Amino acid sequence: MPQRLLADDVTRLPLAHEALPAEEVVDGDPTAAVQTLGAVGGVEVGVWEMSAGTARDTEVDEVFVVLSGSGTVEFEDGERIRLTPGTAVRLHAGERTVWSIEEPLRKVWVA
Repeated sequence: MPQRLLADDVTRLPLAHEALPAEEVVDGDPTAAVQTLGAVGGVEVGVWEMSAGTARDTEVDEVFVVLSGSGTVEFEDGERIRLTPGTAVRLHAGERTVWSIEEPLRKVWVA
């Protein structure tokens, strides 16, 4: 029988946070956690969370929906997207971003 249930409740899924690399941290002492839930049609689906703080990242091709928390993601071209529960965003591989998280932010991603 194929696996259908990926998680009982992704909003409460326990995640193991780790410190971000020092060269990525802009402000604060943010940590992040990721949990891959499975694969669909050759792409992965998972949950990611970042604690309060600001950090740089280089993106992969991804679509995500914010489950909880708040903050912004800023792109090199100056675009800023406000992140709140329900926000859906498309990231492109190689984009450089800065994540400024006010309340721990959790998202479900497909990449």
